[in-house]
Amino acid sequence: MGYIKRITFFFAAPAFATLIALPVHAAPKTKTVILATTTSTRDSGLLDELLPVFQKQTGYFVKTISVGSGQAMKMGERGEADVLLVHSPDAEKKFVADGFGVNRRLVMHNDFLILGPPSDPASVRGAKSSREALRKIAAAGALFLSRGDNSGTHALEKKLWGAIGLNPEGRRWYQQTGLGMGETLGVAAEKGGYTIADRGSYLAMKKKLGLAVLIEGDASLLNIYHVIEVNPARWPKVNAAGAKAFGDFMVSTKAQAIIRTFGVEKFGSPLFFPDAGKKEEQRR
Repeated sequence: MGYIKRITFFFAAPAFATLIALPVHAAPKTKTVILATTTSTRDSGLLDELLPVFQKQTGYFVKTISVGSGQAMKMGERGEADVLLVHSPDAEKKFVADGFGVNRRLVMHNDFLILGPPSDPASVRGAKSSREALRKIAAAGALFLSRGDNSGTHALEKKLWGAIGLNPEGRRWYQQTGLGMGETLGVAAEKGGYTIADRGSYLAMKKKLGLAVLIEGDASLLNIYHVIEVNPARWPKVNAAGAKAFGDFMVSTKAQAIIRTFGVEKFGSPLFFPDAGKKEEQRR
């Protein structure tokens, strides 16, 4: 009987030692980075190229939430994201000035397009500017599809309407989808309406849309993306290290090279243009 007790003791002791040693091996610091970004970076396919490289290089796992830029910044204001990749410059500056974001860095740009049915019932094609194009759409009462979601695209659109002194909300010809870029493009194509979209999303979906590019190249249609880390002083629980790692990656030589060539093979031209380290006048 004594022999059995000794055997039991020698088996039990290591098990007990293992149990009391567990707290020493605390769970590693979180390796998940919550990225709030625009639907255009998702719909264009750019994130599918960038994120695997970042994750392999750093060991972080990125949880992506694709919403409009305005919604992404609201998430940042509530501490529900670690880092943002957005394209609404005026709102971004306010976000940082209000203390919600830090280290706002220029990443890339492309441009917005005014799209519509090839038949162009409002005779937008050939207009000298985006403002003239919107005046023609309004004068013709032609169907216009707005995202209506406080995204960077929606903010740009509202700015353009404001520039011609017109508030289209409530007009029968003006419809808000409340959807992302890809879904709004689909609705515009289905209904034969006009809309504004970023070039990347349009090119990625072009084959199944049947929408024509009617206005492009207007300086007012520039589409600029920045990466912003959520301020850890405001939200101590955010993954500040992971957010900084992602921001550093987006402006790195490797990420900028991916951005520079993304879309060239498939579409014959890049969907975005890298801007890290550039000054305002150089980007323009």
